[in-house]
Amino acid sequence: MSAVSPPLRLLSYNIHIGAQPAGYGHYLTRAWRHALPGFAMHETLDAIGDVMQGYDFVAVQEADAGSLRTRFVNQMEYLAKRAGFDHVDLVVNRDLRPVARHAMGFLSRHKPAAVVKHRLPGRIPGRSVLEVDLGPEAGDLSLLLTHLSLGHFDRHQQLDFISGLVKPARPTVLLGDLNCEPDILRAHVALCGSGLCVPPETPATFPSWRPKLRLDHILGSQRVAIRRLEALPSLLSDHLALAAEVAIQREALPPPPP
Repeated sequence: MSAVSPPLRLLSYNIHIGAQPAGYGHYLTRAWRHALPGFAMHETLDAIGDVMQGYDFVAVQEADAGSLRTRFVNQMEYLAKRAGFDHVDLVVNRDLRPVARHAMGFLSRHKPAAVVKHRLPGRIPGRSVLEVDLGPEAGDLSLLLTHLSLGHFDRHQQLDFISGLVKPARPTVLLGDLNCEPDILRAHVALCGSGLCVPPETPATFPSWRPKLRLDHILGSQRVAIRRLEALPSLLSDHLALAAEVAIQREALPPPPP
């Protein structure tokens, strides 16, 4: 099958608010970074933005929408300016002003045709999925961006909800920090029934300094070819960024009559 539009370069990145831990001990010794600003925040964000420059669409998790801990800098807008993206949007999952504004969002070189923000189910509020529909120049691709809960019960419910957003006739990609291994996704009945497919090989992304767990994912529906799925080696967060090139395929023609 030939491609409907040129391939898109996608990136999913949990940036851990630019705190840049480099070992498990930093979760304790740098815990203050989740409430107070660090001296090197802008330098880390600059480096993260430089990583994002080569991509068409970036899903960002664990950003801050502007609070005390970031010196009231909206990290999504900062990254969009640094990396040269014209289109940026976000959702604030937990608003703890003035100390923190937990957010996730996206940067895009294509103007979205529509953006819908959904709150995900969960015993502890604060998880969302962004449904981003790109226009014809991007093959009418639908992107579902999320950061799922750690707990199995909540995560299972959230995957059920996301599966219900997949439109069977539209090419779709699910990307983000799903906080589980590929085998969990392959065993999820609703997700598999939605037409989203887990790639045969997903690289480990966590922890960045010694990757062992495959928590970050890029899944495509049947008309989406996922190529060059790789974890980038940049040690700027506790997660490695996950990159892929995707191409939208034309629907297969029915066989000729006998």
